Amino acid sequence: MKEIGIRKTLGASTAEVLRLLIGQFLRPVILANLVGWPLAYVAMQRWLGGFDDRIALSPLFFVGASFAAALIASATVFGQAWRVARAEPARALRHE
Repeated sequence: MKEIGIRKTLGASTAEVLRLLIGQFLRPVILANLVGWPLAYVAMQRWLGGFDDRIALSPLFFVGASFAAALIASATVFGQAWRVARAEPARALRHE
């Protein structure tokens, strides 16, 4: 809250604050997905290989899961950041 209060005091708009926070929180989500894709692919290939009926793994499964994770992270950060960014900056800085 203190960082957002300082940014708002220095003239940042609510949209700029939201874009900054969502961008900062999406980087680890995207990085985790990029690291997790190969591991999940190998694990799924081994697990699915044990069944009699075989299906092919499509990259769309992984892209869809990554999109869902990014959407959930963005919605969560947007909700919290919107509430804080719309507040008066003086309230955030008053407690320091």
